Order: sequence, then structure tokens, then C-alpha cells
Amino acid sequence: MEQGYEAVIGLEVHVQLRTRTKMFCACPNAYGGEPNRRTCPICLGLPGALPTLNREAVAFVLRLGEALGAEIAPQSAFYRKQYFYADLPKGYQITQGPVAVVMGGSLEVPGDPAVRGGAGPIVARIERAHLEEDAGKSSHGAEPDRSWVDLNRAGVPLVEIVGAPDLRSPQEASDYFKALHQLVTWIGICDGNMEEGSLRCDANVSVRKVGATAFGVRAEVKNLNSFRFVKQALAFEIQRHIRVLESGGTLLPETRGFDPASGETHAHRSKEGAVDYRTFPEPDLPPLRITPSEVSQARAALPELPAARRVRLLGFGLGPDEVATLLQSRTFADYFDALARACGDPKAACSWMLGEVSRLLNAEGGSLEAFGVCPEALGELIRLVLDRKLGLPAAKEIVLPAMRAGEGSAAEIVLRKGLAQVQDRGAVVEAVKAVLAAHPDQVGQIRAGKESLKGFLVGQVMKAGKGKLDARTVNEVLAEELTR
Repeated sequence: MEQGYEAVIGLEVHVQLRTRTKMFCACPNAYGGEPNRRTCPICLGLPGALPTLNREAVAFVLRLGEALGAEIAPQSAFYRKQYFYADLPKGYQITQGPVAVVMGGSLEVPGDPAVRGGAGPIVARIERAHLEEDAGKSSHGAEPDRSWVDLNRAGVPLVEIVGAPDLRSPQEASDYFKALHQLVTWIGICDGNMEEGSLRCDANVSVRKVGATAFGVRAEVKNLNSFRFVKQALAFEIQRHIRVLESGGTLLPETRGFDPASGETHAHRSKEGAVDYRTFPEPDLPPLRITPSEVSQARAALPELPAARRVRLLGFGLGPDEVATLLQSRTFADYFDALARACGDPKAACSWMLGEVSRLLNAEGGSLEAFGVCPEALGELIRLVLDRKLGLPAAKEIVLPAMRAGEGSAAEIVLRKGLAQVQDRGAVVEAVKAVLAAHPDQVGQIRAGKESLKGFLVGQVMKAGKGKLDARTVNEVLAEELTR
């Protein structure tokens, strides 16, 4: 780190849960819509309205706790954290108190070799994950003298994941945020749509001299909703801290906002301590008690987690970068697994997933659900190529588009269009001899050492065979004929 300083970073990640209703009422939990329509006396905090805990939200946070390897508290409680802002209709937020339902746990993330002196993963500790409700949404700037408040989001279930100060660079913080995004979407508790605010974080950062053990003065950068913004905001904030310290100034504990346009942070307010919130127990909600049966159900609801699947896919002989791309989402990874089983060749399945399938998805801006070909059907197509019954160009350019258009199975399309590769080696020999006779100059140059022209002759043979000749057999026969 510059000038002998070390950054100390911890993220507080807010995860909107994919429940059907809000945290303490029956209002729909959905994004958008006409402002202030998905509200009721409970989420508006009207006198006499009593909250009721959403048990689906509890099941989701238990699932998260199991995925993080955390301890599940058998009993926790809800508290009122009081502060006054226009988008908080009750004047307080219902959150969990000193004991959260999820305590401890960890997440493995890539270590930043630029600050750690070597590559390799690090284990970032989780301090706790607790349930709370979201606030409404404020909009500023549309009119110079007023702001707008939409309370549709008020009361939406959140789990706040409080990370320990184990991160040492903006890159590590961004990677940690990515890892949590992957995890919560993978286990199905959050849609991960950061543009809609489903996942956002507050970044706590301080700096200290390398070798020091005491923490420096901490600033909190609020409401970062992209991996890139986390990196940019922390990079600026670290340099700001160092500049202040090196100039003999005094850092203040404060919350700050980030302006993506300028890449700079700006002060919001002095940072509150716990006493400033005047937190006290929520009188309208009983303690949250978790039974062993609920924990078992949460554990059973977990799919194979990304870390375990990464190890398994590496065992197929795939490269780390290939595996990382296959694990970009659970849907993509599940499709790959089914495709590998269907075609019987994980490496071939990976090649198609990262090649033709990804190319089509990117070009069309679609999803695997809209791809139109199930993994079993695509596996049949790949098997035809592997068995040398169909050429790869014809598979990609003719058969796959026809399958997506609903024209039948791979085998049916190959038969109907007459695309089956010629299995007769004698026919290949005849085609090769004809091409060699038609191109004596190129043959002479190859025999004189110009090996690069072999590709030209292979292309001519494949063209003469109208794509029905097996490329491997063509190469074998061509090599034999050129040595005669």
C-alpha cells in the first residue's frame, strides 16, 4: 500500500429476500409499480397496526447461515432502531438485536497478491447475518425544491450480512461482494438484481501503518450497488485517508456517499454510534425461536454449493477459468451438468457451453430458459459430432438453428437434410486424390517444406465433399497421400 499504509475493509451487505410478501405484513414483495400502492397500515406504521413475522424470510436466512457454515442462534430478538428520515414511515426500523439469527461463518474469496505478497484464496469471516426491514425509496433532483418518497419498498425483508474487517484492498472487497452475490442467488434467496437495489452494500474503511494492530478512524461509504463502484469508492477513500494523515489532518468517523460520475466520495453526516439510535426491544414481536427441525429443513434445501461444485468440475480436467465461467450462475452450471451427462464428455460439453451456447446467448441477450434446446437434446447433437457422424460446422450452422426452430431432434434433422458424414474411407481417398491432382503447385510447395498450405488442401477437400467428409479422416488420408 502507498506510503507504508494498509487498508482495513469490512462490508455490510444488504440482501433483499425473494419472499412473496413483506417482512411483517401481507403486502406483495415486488419491485416497481405505481408509487405508494403496495402499502398497508403495518408497513406505514399507523397507530395500532401490529407486525407479524414472515416465516419464509426466516427459512431463507437459515439457508444462508447453513451455506456460510455459521452457527444458528436458537433464540434471537427484534429491536427498534430509531432514526428519522422521510423514507422511514414508522420513525424506526425493526431489526435484530445484539444476537442475530446467524452468527459467525465465513466466505472464501481470492486474495489480492498486490497487498498480500502472493496469490491464493483468503477466508473472510462473517460476524453475523440478521433480519430487518427495508426503508422506502427517496428520489432527489427531479425538482429543485422537493424530493419524492415511494414507500412500496418499506417493509421489504432484508438480511444484513456483516463482514469482519478482513479485506485489505478494493479488489478484495469487490471479489467478496461478487462471492456473496453468487452465493445468495445460487441458493435462491435473492434475485441479485443490483440495479433494482436487491443487493447493495455499505463499505467500512480505515487505514493504518503497515504492521500496526490498532484500527484507524473508520468511514462508511453507503449504498454501493455495483462491484465496480465498490472498487472505485474504496480506492478514492483510501487515498483520501492517506492524504489527510500525511498532511497532519484529523480524520472524522462519518458516513459518505459515492458519486460515480466523479469517482469521489462526499461527506453525509457524522457516524452514529449504537447509543445514537436509542435501540430498544420491539414490544410487538416475540423472541424468534429456531427449532432443530427448521435448521435441518434449511440444510436440506441447499443445492450443491459453488465451492463444492468448483472442486468437482476441476476433477473433470477443466481449467480454473473455464470452471469459473461455468459457475457464473446456478442455472448455467446446472445446464452444463445435464449436458455433460447427456453427451458423456464433460470437456466437449464445456466447449459448447463456453463457445456456441454463450455466443448465441450474448448475441440475443437471452437466457437459457429462452434458448429453446434442452441439455438432453443438445447432448444428442454433441454425441453425433463426437461419434464422427456429423461435422462440427454443420452441427453449429445448420442442425442447432433447426433444433431451436423446433424442426425436430438432431438425428431427425441430420437424416432429413442429408447431413450425415460419409463413413466410407474409400470415398475420402478419392476426394483427396482429386484435390491433389487439381492443385499440383500447392502439393509441390508442401513437399518442399511449406506445411502451412496443408490447411488450404483440407479446405478444398471438405468443400468438394460438401461438408460431409470427416475432417479427421481427411487429414489422415491427406498426410498419407502427400508422403507417397
